Amino acid sequence: MPEKFDQALEEVTHEELRAKYEGLVNKDIGFVIAVTNIQVNPIGKIIPGEGATYHAVTFTLLTFLPEIQEIIEGEVVEIEDFGAFVRIGPIDALLHVSQVIDGYVSYDERQGALIAKEMNRILRQGDLVRARITVVSFAKESSSGKIGMTMRQPFLGKIEWIADDVGKTKK
Repeated sequence: MPEKFDQALEEVTHEELRAKYEGLVNKDIGFVIAVTNIQVNPIGKIIPGEGATYHAVTFTLLTFLPEIQEIIEGEVVEIEDFGAFVRIGPIDALLHVSQVIDGYVSYDERQGALIAKEMNRILRQGDLVRARITVVSFAKESSSGKIGMTMRQPFLGKIEWIADDVGKTKK
């Protein structure tokens, strides 16, 4: 790009690669988080009629590729009447209300929480949880993806719940 000829080649290359790849979502490589280890050949090519130089570049993409059945920890970032959103790396996964715990769970709008009264358990924003990924869906030609999770298994759930359950089994 001619308007960038006065800038350092490494700077421009990093800027262009970040704009092109960071935030990209692909079913084969997952969510692109960052471009790293950029090495650009200082000797480029000029193609007649184009106002740019072209350089060979090698780089590494830091990605997050969630796998079905993977156990992962995250933070509850939002509670809704239909479930909770859990931040797992660069994306928020959906934990549907039916997948929070074995038993009836209700939404308390006033508290902004999911409550299992019978089991005396409450899930709120800011809680740390361990869950299993059950669904991974990548939209075609898009920068979005969807992840579904469950905590309805032994040793999954809010971290404090797990600690309580482990303590009960030791007794």
